[in-house]
Amino acid sequence: RFAAQRIRGAIIDAVRAADWAPRSVRTLARRLDSVEQRLASSLGRIPSIGETAQELGVGVEEVRSLRERVFRSVVLAFEHVVTEDVDEELTLIDMLADDGREPDAELEDRELKSYLREAVAHLPERHRLIVVGYFIQERTSEELARFLGVTESRISQMRTEALAMLRRGIEAQYSHSQAEPEGLVERRRADYARRITETSSVTERIGERGDPDSDDRFCEEIDRLVDLVGS
Repeated sequence: RFAAQRIRGAIIDAVRAADWAPRSVRTLARRLDSVEQRLASSLGRIPSIGETAQELGVGVEEVRSLRERVFRSVVLAFEHVVTEDVDEELTLIDMLADDGREPDAELEDRELKSYLREAVAHLPERHRLIVVGYFIQERTSEELARFLGVTESRISQMRTEALAMLRRGIEAQYSHSQAEPEGLVERRRADYARRITETSSVTERIGERGDPDSDDRFCEEIDRLVDLVGS
């Protein structure tokens, strides 16, 4: 809960200050999205990275690199309370960050935003697709259900699961618990939190990598998020 409360004021400055991706990257990202939807519709499943690359006429590594730039740049805005009534409780952040922050607060914010990016990037694939699709690309539950081949009810359930995973994953970065996880579920949660931690060093999290002014990986859809939170 401690870390979750800090999320409210730690994200919008990054969204506003972000250095948008080059036009070529945005264009390819839109093509990637269109191709993946078309292939998913024709195949009846999520296309493999090889199938997507072949359809786009680019290499597998280029598709993988683009996906990383898109997914790892996502900044998720959500309230600090996540309940089963997620549709009613969940809102986009309506608090703007304080421009007069002290240096230590700035470093803390950089670290937190870095944790958020890593937490989204390390979600299971379907949960990550739902988080990005619903909160950043503003797709409806119906669209996501059709794309993933599940019911809208299942989309809602997985969205709730994803948000709970993000919340626990972020909070774990600040709890420093030494207790050994017991049971399969707890071990999975601990492994998820560990992967968030190990992706980058402290220096990277509070340095240029965590600085929104030097990060050009924000996808185009975040521009719409700025309008939403600023209204």
